Amino acid sequence: MDAAVSVSIKQHLIDPESCIRCGTCESTCPSAAITHDARNYVVDVTKCTGCMTCIGPCPTGAIDNWRTLPRAMAYSVPDQLRWDALPDELTAADLRARGFAANEESAVAGGESPAAGVSAQTDAMQLSATVPPWSAAHAYTNLYDASDPVIATVTGNMRVTEIGREYDTHHVVLDLGKAPFPVLEGQSIGVIPPGADASGRPHHARQYSVSSARHGERPGYNNLSLTVKRVLADRHGNPVHGVASNYVCDLKVGDRVKVIGPFGTSFLMPNHPGSHIVMICTGTGAAPMRGMLRWRHYLRTTQNFASGKMMLFFGARTKEDLPFFGRLHKLPKDFIDVHLAFSRTPGQPRVYVQDLMRERAADLATLLADEDSYFYVCGLKAMEEGVVLALRDIAEGAGLNWSTLAAALKRDGRLHLETY
Repeated sequence: MDAAVSVSIKQHLIDPESCIRCGTCESTCPSAAITHDARNYVVDVTKCTGCMTCIGPCPTGAIDNWRTLPRAMAYSVPDQLRWDALPDELTAADLRARGFAANEESAVAGGESPAAGVSAQTDAMQLSATVPPWSAAHAYTNLYDASDPVIATVTGNMRVTEIGREYDTHHVVLDLGKAPFPVLEGQSIGVIPPGADASGRPHHARQYSVSSARHGERPGYNNLSLTVKRVLADRHGNPVHGVASNYVCDLKVGDRVKVIGPFGTSFLMPNHPGSHIVMICTGTGAAPMRGMLRWRHYLRTTQNFASGKMMLFFGARTKEDLPFFGRLHKLPKDFIDVHLAFSRTPGQPRVYVQDLMRERAADLATLLADEDSYFYVCGLKAMEEGVVLALRDIAEGAGLNWSTLAAALKRDGRLHLETY
C-alpha cells in the first residue's frame, strides 16, 4: 500500500447538530480552513493546521470534534456540507473492509503550526481574548439544546428604531417561566424558528446576544431581552425575507418560542470595584453593552458599588438608526461617557467610532495602560480592523509597546471582539 494512503489523520470536524451557526469559528481561524453554506459550517482538511485557535471561542463545543481515519478517506468539504449529523468513528473492521490497516500512525490533519504570516498586529480577531476577566461571574452554558429547548413566552415587543426602507430593530422580552436559565451580560441564546427549510428539514437555531442584565429585563422575574434587527431590503433595494430575525421581530405578546443555551464564556464583564469598561459597538452590537450598562447602573443605585470609568462609542448610519438613541442622553454624565458616531447624516461628513476614539486618545491611552480596564467590541465585522488600528495607534502614540500590550490584553481577558 502507498505510504501516503496508509497515513492516518485525526480530522477536525464540526457537529451540525449542536452548531448554532454563529460564525465564531470561521472568523477566528487563522488559516481560512472553515467555511459554510446556508446549512453547515465545515472544516477543509487541506487547510486545517490543527492550531486549535477556534476551539475556545465556540459557544456550544460543536467545533471540538475529531475522527481518526486514513488521509485518503478524509471527509471533503462537499461531504460535510451534506451532513445532518457527524459520522460514527470508523472501527477496525470498517478500515479493514476498505483495505486499510487499523493501527496506522496518527497525526492531526494539517499537522503543522499556524501560518507564520499571521500577525497579531494585522489580524484583529487573533487579538480577542478567549478567557473572561478574572472577576467575572461564573457563566452557565449549554443548559438546553435543540432536542430539549426551553419554551419561553413573549411578554413584550417594541420597535426601537424608526421603520426604514432597509431594516428596523425590535426589543423583545421573553419570559422563561419556571425553567432555570441563568444568563449573564455578554452571553447569548439560540432561538429556533418554526417550520422547515427548502429541503424539508427543521430550521436551525439562530444566535442572539442578550440585551438585559443578569437579574432580567424586569428584576425579580425570570426573563431576558433581545435586541434584533431585521433586514427588509438589500443594498440594491430588493426585498429580503430572512427566516429567524423576521420571526423574532414579528412575535406577538403571548407567543411561545423555543430557546436554547445560554452560550458564551468569555465576553463577560468584570465584577470587581474600580474596574473600567470601554464599549465600542455599532447597531445591534449594542445588545450586550446595554446589559452591562443596566447591571452597573443597578449596582450604582442599590449597592453603592465603586464603579470605575465607563465609556461608550456607539455608531450607526443616522440617529434614527440607533437603538435606544433617546435613552442614551438620559444616562448620568458621571456614570458613563457617551460618544455617538453617525456615518450617513445628510450634509455632514462621515464619522465612525474609530474617529471618535482617536479624539479621546488621551483617556483611552490611560485606560489601555490600566490593568483594571476592559474593552468590548461588538457589531459589524467591517468595524473590526478600524477599531483595532485605532487602539494600536493610541497606544503607540502614548509610548506603549503595542505588541506587548496586545498580548497582555488577550491573556488577561481585557479585550473582547464579537463581530458578525
